[in-house]
Amino acid sequence: MDTTRLRALLLPTLLAVAVAGCAPASSGSPAVSLPGSSATAAPSDGGTVYPLTLTDDAGRSVTIPADPERIVSLAPSNTEIACALDACEQLVGVTDFDDYPAQVADVTHVVIGAVVDVEKVVAAQPQLILAAGNELTPSAVIDQLTELGYPVLSLYPDSLTGVYDDIALVGEAIDARPAATALVTDMQARADAVIAAVAGAARPRTFYEVGVFEGTIYTAGEDSFLSSLISLAGGDPITGDPVSTALQLEDLIAADPELILLGDAAYDASITPAIVAARAGWGDMTAVTGGRILVVLDDVVITRPGPRIVDGLEALARAIHPDLVP
Repeated sequence: MDTTRLRALLLPTLLAVAVAGCAPASSGSPAVSLPGSSATAAPSDGGTVYPLTLTDDAGRSVTIPADPERIVSLAPSNTEIACALDACEQLVGVTDFDDYPAQVADVTHVVIGAVVDVEKVVAAQPQLILAAGNELTPSAVIDQLTELGYPVLSLYPDSLTGVYDDIALVGEAIDARPAATALVTDMQARADAVIAAVAGAARPRTFYEVGVFEGTIYTAGEDSFLSSLISLAGGDPITGDPVSTALQLEDLIAADPELILLGDAAYDASITPAIVAARAGWGDMTAVTGGRILVVLDDVVITRPGPRIVDGLEALARAIHPDLVP
């Protein structure tokens, strides 16, 4: 299946990551806090003690019996978190959409075409499963795997703070708290630099095109993860429905974007500024008449809530304020 077709199939759930409400920060990056947990004892060196009970993003209490040496990831963002915490070698199952880092290329695919193959998950003999919340991993699958006795952590960040917290959560689950703390500290510092760079600048009305399929326009959902990133990057996001992320053409015309960012062009070279400008009804938008339609090749790090999300924030800020963010 080609990437463009797969993106079309995944679109409703890709943007579901961003539908939960979150307030964009006006200054300073959100602070991280370790997730709630309980263990048999408090280690003097700050390391994890097992068995360990954690609360995941779905509010579920998950007990991890021992330090997991075999991990299955059911989402590319979870894979990136595990690898960023030096646990790539512990991965025994990933999705066929995983493309980073390079060393996961040879890991068994247990999610194919966005469908979890439970038999392959079981065959991988995981000691920890990192699922994706809000039905990105179907709740029925999470329930099935839990009933089979596997500890399943559901990750569903609804903001930049949520990404930080999920990294901390995984760090505690796999006894990598120092690495998680160091990673989050670095991410926060970089995010703060972006926020400071665009502070006080004009905030152009920004439309981020996730995709246009069968005449329906998809963008950042209202009060969503993606819309919050656009705000942090110095734009005024034009948003779609909070659940479906769809936006009617008449509403886009009424919103009159001053800047159009083509995230879908990263996967389909036929989507160009000229093609977009020629679409019926788009010609009078300020972004079109002013020639402010940009291809965004960094879509994968903008829409994937993992350790590279600050790369995405920086890419957005460069697109919105090229004079302020190098």
